Parts: sequence; C-alpha cells; structure tokens
Amino acid sequence: MSNVIKIILNKPIFDNKNTWKNSRIFSFIWKHRELIAALFSGLLILSAWLLHDSLPERSWTIILLSAFIIGGYAKAKEGITETISEKKLNVELLMIMAAIGAASIGYWTEGAILIFIFALSGALETYTENKSEKELESLMNLQPETATLLNNKQVKVSKLQIGDHIIIKAGERVPADGVITKGETSIDESALSGEAIPVIKNAEDNVFAGTVNMNGTLFVEIHTLPDQTLFQKIIQLVQHAQNERSPSQQFIERFESTYVKVVLVSVGFMMFLPHFLFGWSWTDTIYRAMILLVVASPCALVAAIMPATLSAISNSARNGVLFKGGMYVEGLSTIDTIAFDKTGTLTKGEPVVTDAFIHSAYSYPYIADVIYAIENESNHPLAQTMTVWARDNKKDTTVTVEDVKHINGKGLKGCIDNEEWFIGNKAMVGDSQAEEFINAQGVNTDLHVEKTMVFVKKAEEVIAIFLLKDTLRKDSIEAIETLNKMGIKTVMLTGDNKSTAAAIAKEANIDEFYANCLPEDKVTHLKQLAENNQKVAMIGDGINDAPALATANIGIAMGAGSDIALETADVVLIKNKLSKIVKAVNLSKKMNRIIKQNIVFSIAVILTLIASNFLQLIDMPLGVIGHEGSTILVILNGLRLLTLK
Repeated sequence: MSNVIKIILNKPIFDNKNTWKNSRIFSFIWKHRELIAALFSGLLILSAWLLHDSLPERSWTIILLSAFIIGGYAKAKEGITETISEKKLNVELLMIMAAIGAASIGYWTEGAILIFIFALSGALETYTENKSEKELESLMNLQPETATLLNNKQVKVSKLQIGDHIIIKAGERVPADGVITKGETSIDESALSGEAIPVIKNAEDNVFAGTVNMNGTLFVEIHTLPDQTLFQKIIQLVQHAQNERSPSQQFIERFESTYVKVVLVSVGFMMFLPHFLFGWSWTDTIYRAMILLVVASPCALVAAIMPATLSAISNSARNGVLFKGGMYVEGLSTIDTIAFDKTGTLTKGEPVVTDAFIHSAYSYPYIADVIYAIENESNHPLAQTMTVWARDNKKDTTVTVEDVKHINGKGLKGCIDNEEWFIGNKAMVGDSQAEEFINAQGVNTDLHVEKTMVFVKKAEEVIAIFLLKDTLRKDSIEAIETLNKMGIKTVMLTGDNKSTAAAIAKEANIDEFYANCLPEDKVTHLKQLAENNQKVAMIGDGINDAPALATANIGIAMGAGSDIALETADVVLIKNKLSKIVKAVNLSKKMNRIIKQNIVFSIAVILTLIASNFLQLIDMPLGVIGHEGSTILVILNGLRLLTLK
C-alpha cells in the first residue's frame, strides 16, 4: 500500500510540458484571462478596502499595486501597442495615466477603481468578440473534407478539378458544385435556399456543395473549383460583412482619439501655465494637474453606457431575446426596415395539409388508412406530413401493405389487397391523369401553384389530391401588424417561388417581397435597402441566411434555427416568437433614452469639476467624490432597466 502511495505522490500531474497547455483548465483560463484578471483585481480592491484599518500601510499599498498590475496589464498593453502601431492616442492609455496620476499623489484606491471598471468593460467586450470565431468553424463543418471518385478512391475536396467525376451516396453531403450525369434523387438544399421541402434532382440537374443527397446514388461531374462553390461564397460573404466597421463604430474611434488628446494637452498645460500666469506655487500647479487628470477621466462616460446596456441585455434575456453585445441593443431602436426569411421564420417550417380532394367513391377514413400504411414507411418530409394527416383521419382498423418501394424523385408505391397504390407527385401518377383529376375536382389553379401537390393513385385511377403548405405562425401576423403601426417597413426575402411568396406576403400584410433568392441575392437586396439610407435588420433561421444576417445592420436569428445562423446573428429570439422583437425594439428605445441622460449628466459633471478645479474650489477628495459620485448615479440610473416590464 505504501508503495502505491509513493507512486501516486511521485507521479507528475502532467506527463509532459505540453499536456498542461492542452488541458481544459488551461484552455478555459486562457480564453477568459482578461475577465478573470479584472474580477481578481476587483477582489483585491475590496479586500484592501475592508482591511484598511487592520493592515500596515505598506501591505495595503502592495495589495492595491497588485490590483493595478493585474487589472490594468491587458489594457495598458493594448493601449501602448495601438498607440505605437496606429500612431494615435486612445482611451486605454488615458485611463491608465489617470489611475497612475491618482496613485502618484496618494489616492491609490481611486486609481485602482478606475483600472477595475475599465478592465471589466474591456474584458466583456473581448469575450463577446471572441464568440464570432465559432461562426466560420460551424460553416466549414458542413462541407465534406473528402470526395469519392468513380474508382472508389477517396481524395481531399480541395484536390478536385473541373471535369472530375465523383460518386455521392444516399445520406452524404455534396462535396462540390457539379452536374448530375447519372441517377435521380431528392436533395435537401435547406443549407442554401432555406426551404424545408427537398428538391427533386435528375440527370443534367445541378447540385451544390453542402447540400444533402437524401436517397439514391448520384454520379456527378464537377464544374466549379472547390474554393469557388456557392457554399464558399457564403463563407466569404460572412467574413466580409464581419470585417466591415459600422459608421457609429468609426465615429466612436475618432472621438476617442480626439478626447484623449484634448485631456492630455490640457493636463500638460495645467502642469506649468498656472505657475507663470497666476502665480501658483509649483506644488499647487502639479496638484491641480493631477486632479484634472482624475476628474477628466471618462469613468462616468463608460459607466453611462455599460450598466444600462447590461441591464437591458439581462432584462431581454429573461424575456426570450438574447443580445450578443451592447451595440446591438443600442442599434435596434434605429432600425426602420426589417427583412424576414420565410421558411422557419414567418412560417412554421413544416408543411401541413391544407386541402384534400378525394373521389366520391372513397371515404376519408379509408384513404387515410391507405396513406398511413404506405407513407409511414418513409422519412421524407412530405411523407411525414401525409402520415400526420392520415393518423388524425384514419380508422382504428389496420391496413396491411406489402412491397413498399421508393421511386426516387417521385414518391412511394405499395401493394394492398393485390392492388398497386401510388402516392407522390405528377410524375408518379402521370401528368395527363393528374390534370384530368384536378379539373374534375374543380381544384383552384391558384392554390395548386402556391402549394405542393401530392396525388394518390389506385391501379390506373387517380382518386385523391392533397395540397400542402408551410403555414404562417400566428405570432408572425401579430408582430408584423405591430411593426407596421410603429412605422417600420417589412420585407420578405425567400428562396421560394414568386406565387408562394406573394401569397404569404399578402396573408402576413408584408410591405414588399423578393422571391427565388439565393444567399447572395438576399445580401444584394439588403445592400440596396441600405443604399436608400435605411437601417435594416434581417431575421432568419437557416444556413442560407448567414450572409444576410452578417450583412444587415442587425442580424436576428430564430432560436430553433441552424447553428451557423445562431452564431452569425447579433440577436437571438430564444423562444422562437417574432412578437419578442417588438418588445426588444421598445426596450432598445428606452435604453437609448437612459444612455443619453447619463451622457449629458456625466459630461456636465466633468465640465463642472474641471472648472471648479481651475478656480481652486475643490481639492482631490472632493474631486474624487464628485467623479465617483457621478459614476454611481449613472450606474443606478442604468440599473432601472432591470425592473422594466
């Protein structure tokens, strides 16, 4: 037993020096190092404050100095590096100088608090920005790394050339854009078009990288290089949109540089001019310069925005809306146009049977029994929809079906009581027979253009037709009605055909729509709207919506959407309800009003303190009280948003 203990005690926790760096603990600490440093800095400040009376002066100073170094290192490094590389001053540098200035004349606690507040806000910003790194990873995971050539040899997708012939089996993703040379199947193109219903593909039809071959083996000839596929264009669009800086961000950066220059120049003059102009002693001159550096620091301005923003984010999260950053809460109130994807956003994303026309010689329950027996053998989305309808309408008796077969791109065939039954599209039952039944039943031609048709055929006779449609969410209609009343323009961008899009737009009372949209088309329409000086938000849920979500001023994803949509979006509707976006807009407007109040108040206090310092009406403690007091007040004002209903 003692030998076992010795072995355990002598065995290193990590077998080699790289194991620690690869461990989850190290990864977590490294990823959140700025936030951890800021919080630890705050803990040191709190400890110094609580133990001030019981600690020796030297120990107390060492604790606060540690808080300076730990909390301020990241921002000091960032400020100095950016100043050298961009050759312009920044707020990071000013905050560090203000803290050092306060400490230099004995106000260690005040300086440490300045460092803590600024370090914490910077850490939160860094944490939010790092979330975007997952977006492209999510996209890349959808594209296969290898492809199968005709000789069954596996090759890397990046090695494919135009003219290569590959095999794509059922259930596999298409590795590159190409044209089918042999085979027929249904392709799930939701990654590109966002449409839930698979597209029937036959010889000479195009297939696209990232889509899924649902059934049947395909032989495909590559006609586009792997780095130029439609899927790669989506990735490039997301990258480009994320790298573009918004006008407001550019303004903030210009203001930051100017503000720092003005403060530093003012402090520089304050260091010696009053001595010569007003006869101040050198002690008073330097003392007043240090007070100026403290009271002019933008601590209150930072607090004017961050607490209000975090309160708004917390409030909205409790109510089903997740903002990924404060700039999106602030920007939502300026939106005057909202573009919607159709499938899964305005609609439920699942087709339902809206109309059924059955030959008078057959009863609903009997047809439902037959459909349930046959369609229950398939996992195709349309088959599942028909199965749901049949389950709700069938008898308790069980119909026995034999020899069910999938007819690729057409439907299903089965044998019941020695008679063949067919369920599928026009091609399955025959175009002429389908049209004859449509006319005999008096089916509205507008309906079957807007909806998907499923036919039922017994032996040589078509006996039923079902119309399927992806229906609107109830809350979508209510949300759009409210947005219209608020003066916000509504637009629908969909990959569906024009007839279906027109019907949905009319039903939802949407101002305008664009049909047959590929991912780049949605981006184009959003840019056209932006050119008309409109602030545009995009709401979507699919992979195909990712470029549009990234391009819009604010991207909003449905909570049940694809991973890449959730990663790319700036806002997520957690509970999948469009009605939440209306409440989010109102919250954004309230937050912006509070921020404006805070900014005006904090600037007024700073100007008052600066003037009072110049007139020698305040000393350092009073300057710190005024400075920190204004900070506390704007924080409390911002926290009101936590209780806003």
